[in-house]
Amino acid sequence: MTAAVVVAVLVAGGVYLVLQRELLRVVLGFVLLGHGVNVLIISAGGMAAREPALLGQQDRAQMADPLPQAFVLTAIVIAFAITVYLLALLKAGDTDDDGTQPDPYRRATGGEDAS
Repeated sequence: MTAAVVVAVLVAGGVYLVLQRELLRVVLGFVLLGHGVNVLIISAGGMAAREPALLGQQDRAQMADPLPQAFVLTAIVIAFAITVYLLALLKAGDTDDDGTQPDPYRRATGGEDAS
């Protein structure tokens, strides 16, 4: 039950942020979605306390399934790569949110021009 609530909160927050206009919020939304999917995959593998998956140490019926853990490790690497790429796009963006070139005077002074 707790994992389902965590997944729901992370996915809801991620979807909300992805639907925003600013690119930084979209990036943070993708990060939250990635975390939500990781928790979902781990919870699908079983949340019961099990023994580590070490052959020859325990009974095979009591071992944790290593496949969801491998999927999550792969998903973490992919989410990190997507995050770095989106942050690079954010840094390289030279336009305002509406697609126009920014006013250099306004950017330098931090306000509207006095004319």
